[in-house]
Amino acid sequence: MNVNWAALGEVFIVGLVSVAALVALFATGIRGVSQRVAARAQGGTGAGGLALAVVCFAACCVLVLYGLFLIISR
Repeated sequence: MNVNWAALGEVFIVGLVSVAALVALFATGIRGVSQRVAARAQGGTGAGGLALAVVCFAACCVLVLYGLFLIISR
């Protein structure tokens, strides 16, 4: 049995980058929600924070669904 180390390394790197991007998007969405709460506490609308959160969480959903599609389609 031979192990294709180059392919294994490639899968590891792609997985690591993908997870880091997904976590960064989710954390940015959480920060947007936090900005909205802070703005509303000060009497503002917080529309910018809400828009940021919606975009980031939508991107997270798209990435997760795309990953599931890649897994299921094979």
